[in-house]
Amino acid sequence: MINKKSHLPIYYQLEEEIKKLIEEKQLQPGDLIPSEREFSETHEISRMTVRQAINNLTSEGILEKQRGKGTFVAQAKLEQSLQGLTSFSEEMAARGMEPSSRMLSFQRVKATNHVANRLEVEEGTEIYEIKRIRLADSIPMAYETSYMPVTLLPRLTEEVASHSLYGYVENEQKQSIKKATQSIEASSATKEEATILEIEEKSSVLLFHRTGYLENQKPFEVVKSIYRADRYKFFIQLER
Repeated sequence: MINKKSHLPIYYQLEEEIKKLIEEKQLQPGDLIPSEREFSETHEISRMTVRQAINNLTSEGILEKQRGKGTFVAQAKLEQSLQGLTSFSEEMAARGMEPSSRMLSFQRVKATNHVANRLEVEEGTEIYEIKRIRLADSIPMAYETSYMPVTLLPRLTEEVASHSLYGYVENEQKQSIKKATQSIEASSATKEEATILEIEEKSSVLLFHRTGYLENQKPFEVVKSIYRADRYKFFIQLER
């Protein structure tokens, strides 16, 4: 309940009340929360105060606004550690979720100068270009474009690439994956990315660039991944 005599700001009290409703499962992920007008009338507070509380919770990722529909309790984000090299399939399976991929395109192309440099091959070398949607429990999580040298994986097929590439490299090709370098930055979803990931255009996304290396230090993949920022978050443990 809102206590107007409290030293705590009213908007903060409302935030805590909404959080409590979610913790007690009176509001579930995906539920539409009461409107600003309803909160205002129920607690006899201004709509500006309600709006501030809702905006704060939206910024925290606890609530999410959908244009023309209202404000909803956000789905819990998946957490992934940045301290080890695992595949998307391995991460989802470890969380008890069913990983899957939807193939968008699988083709052999000539390596551009940029990709060739990262794969340490000659420009124009034949490589695989694989575009996939990565899903967890049938929910789109990431849009991934991978480049891999044909010479390293000459028997790779579209059917195989529809599953875990890391599993194929290690279990079928008997090659050990040693390490990867990876960068992360904030970005906004393009129209194409938004359509593929089933989000609004210009929604916040996480842009990943990764180069994976085999045990012999040879690059075997260059990957660009677009992750949904509303579904995914990454963490790292730092020690001093």
